[in-house]
This record gives sequence, C-alpha cells and structure tokens, in this order.
Amino acid sequence: MARKSRLALLSAAILLVVPLAGPAQAAIPPTPPGWTLAWGDDFTGPNNTLPNQNEWIIDLGHGYPGGPGNWGTGEIQRYTADIANLRLDGTGNLRITPQRSGSGEWTSARIETRRSNFKAPAGGILRMEGRIQMPDITGTAALGYWPAFWALGAPYRGNYWNWPSIGEFDVMENVNGINSVWGVLHCGVNPGGPCNETNGLGASRACPGSTCQSTFHTYRFEWDRSVSPNQLRWYVDGQQYHTVRQDQMDATSWNNMTSHQGYFILLNVAMGGAFPNGVAGRGTPVPETTPGRPMVVDYVAVWTRP
Repeated sequence: MARKSRLALLSAAILLVVPLAGPAQAAIPPTPPGWTLAWGDDFTGPNNTLPNQNEWIIDLGHGYPGGPGNWGTGEIQRYTADIANLRLDGTGNLRITPQRSGSGEWTSARIETRRSNFKAPAGGILRMEGRIQMPDITGTAALGYWPAFWALGAPYRGNYWNWPSIGEFDVMENVNGINSVWGVLHCGVNPGGPCNETNGLGASRACPGSTCQSTFHTYRFEWDRSVSPNQLRWYVDGQQYHTVRQDQMDATSWNNMTSHQGYFILLNVAMGGAFPNGVAGRGTPVPETTPGRPMVVDYVAVWTRP
C-alpha cells in the first residue's frame, strides 16, 4: 500500500475458471488440521456500528502524526470514523465505503489491528487470510479506488519513517476496478534496493472464476519458516500466484523485516495516489468517479503452524 506504482504488473494477470465464490459466510472457517487460530474477526455485530475497538485502531485524517503526508502514497481522501465510511452491516460483514461530499472532498476509512506481533514461529508458518469483495465498480467510474488488505512491520508504529526496511506484506491490493489482485512485498531501502522500491516485488492475476468486484474471494499470505530458504507466498482462492524466497535478497534486508516482534494488519480503501494514477496514466479520482461503493470484508484471520 505504501508509495507504489506498478503498471507493469498488470500484464501478469491471468484467468482460471473455477467455481464461483459464494455469499458472505459471517464466520471464520474451521481451523485446518495442524494449525492454530492465533487471531480473527468475523465482524459480527449490530448494523451501523463500528468494528470492535478492542481489536482495531481506527486511523484518522491524512497521515500519522509526525509521519509522511497523505499516508506516504499521495492518496487524497480523509479517513474518518463515520459510519458512512466504516461500519458493520449486521450480517457479519465490515463495509469500508468511500464518499464524496458536496464540496468534492473524498472520505473513507482505514483500520489496523491493535495486535502487532503476527509472526511465523521458528520453524513454522504464519497464514494471514481474508474473505473480501472489492468495491463493485469498474470502468471510468472506478478510477481512483484503491482497496487493500495488508500488513506492516511493528517498528513502523511511532516512527513512520523506517519504511520499507521494517517490511510490508500486501496480501490484496486493487486499483481502478480492474479484475486483478496484486500481491506485493516491500523491504530494504527506498528507492531501489532488493525489493525494487518503490514498486516492490509483486505479481498480479485475475480473480478465479468470477471478477474480484462481483463477489467474495479469499486472499491469503503465508510466511514459511519451515523450508530453506524461507518463503513468502500469495494466494487467491487457494491458488498460489506469487512467491518471494529468502535467497532473493541480502541477509540484512531479510533480517530487518523478519527479526522484529511481528506485523499488524490493515484494511482500507484509499482514493487516488501513486498506484491508481500510475495504472490509469493520469490523476485520479476523476469527476466521473462514483462514490459509495464499499469494500466488504467477511472475515480476517491469522493461523500459525509449528
């Protein structure tokens, strides 16, 4: 989600035909054999209420206090805790909805887990997963939409200037209503470095069977310390489409993003910024961009395996 423009990755999108993803299931799936549920939220709660603030921090404004402006990405919206932008829908979903005021100001929402210690155990695997429907909007009306499910290294909190060395795992990103999911790793130094910043090491593909915008799909990231070299892997609906290995970079860069206490998870829908602008080839959003289309999140969960 941080400081990127990845137009080149768009060409990597492919389409595989599999059964359609179904409606929201309003529950975290059963824990697979051999795994342990470390944390999760199925967003159960009354309609028009905020997500559980014992579990989530609601980010506000145009950046962290003392951090880079516009969240470091050039996105233009103001994040709020207004239920017009952020709410449970009463049927087990979280909805993050960009809105545009009569004066033209865009607002939206961004939340992050209070926990910041999600980490693969020594010799084991970490799995971060979410079942999400991207904003159901395409074409010119979608220009500027930037939904994301991602994680940042814990040392970013309170510093806000140590990106990308502390690591960033983009489990799911999308821009401009394109039928594609991007999975990206950010690490090392900016610009350049082992993760080719500000682009990151990424890949993209079309959502299987049905478009990313038309229904729910399951997005998963795994950090695997049980194999040598260690691996980072990205999946959509169980289909792996991206891998980064420990031996693809120098030991210091890998250590800087993996040796700290762990990661916190974020969910947001930005409007405009480097990534959607780069893919569109112009500034976004545009006057034709239509507000009011939510990213709908069924659940987010974290599992570990020894």
